[in-house]
Amino acid sequence: MRILVIEDEARLAGFVRQGLAQAGHVADVADNGATGLEMAATMSYDAILLDLMLPGQNGFDVLRNLREFGLHTPVIIVSALSGTEHVIRGLDAGAVDYLRKPFEFDELLARLRILQRKAATSAGVTVLQLADLELDLVQRRVTRAGQPLSLTNREFALLELLLRSPNRVVTKTRIAEKVWEVDFDMGSNVIEVHLSQLRRKVDRAFPDLPPLLETVIGHGYRLHDPASAR
Repeated sequence: MRILVIEDEARLAGFVRQGLAQAGHVADVADNGATGLEMAATMSYDAILLDLMLPGQNGFDVLRNLREFGLHTPVIIVSALSGTEHVIRGLDAGAVDYLRKPFEFDELLARLRILQRKAATSAGVTVLQLADLELDLVQRRVTRAGQPLSLTNREFALLELLLRSPNRVVTKTRIAEKVWEVDFDMGSNVIEVHLSQLRRKVDRAFPDLPPLLETVIGHGYRLHDPASAR
C-alpha cells in the first residue's frame, strides 16, 4: 500500500514511516494539515493516517476538505484525543477507523490489512495472474508454475504494479511514484537493481520456462505473456 502519514510529531512520524516500510508499504509524511491535504489531492494513496492536533489546519478540517474535494481515500485517524465524542466526530466526518495514541504498531498494521482485504474484495480481485505467474494479494504469496517465490517487500510491490498492467509498459516514473517514497532520487539506479533481482527470481530461476519480465529500452518495463503474441 502507498500510505500518507499526516503527523506533526517528527519522531512518531519517522517511527511510523520506518515501520510501514519494513512491513512492505510505501509511506510519505506531511507535518501539517495543509501540506497533507495538498499531497492527498495531487498523488494517489491507498490510505491516509491522520493526526487531529495539527498546526494550522487540524485533522477534522483536513478530513472535511478531503471529502468536499471528492477524495475518498480511506482515512484512519490516529490521535491522542481519546474521548468518545472525538471518535464519533471523526467517524461521522468520513474516517473509516480511529486508533488512539499510544498504540501498538502491530495493531496499526492489522487495521491496514483489513483495508487491503476490503479493497481487494470490493474490486473482485484477490489474485493477479499472468501466464503461470500468480500473486495473491490477501495472502501475500507469489508462485510461478506452482513453485513459491521468496520476494522482498519491495519486489512484491514491484511485481504487483507490473501485474496490474499486464502486457503494458510501466515507466520508471510510475514505478517510482507507486513503489517508492515521494523524495525518491530518480537519478539513482535503485529501480534497475530491484528489477534485476526480480527478473532473477521470476525468470532466471526457471530456465525451462519462457521469460515474462521485459525491459523496453527507453520506455520502461512490462510483464509479457508469451501466449498473447500468438
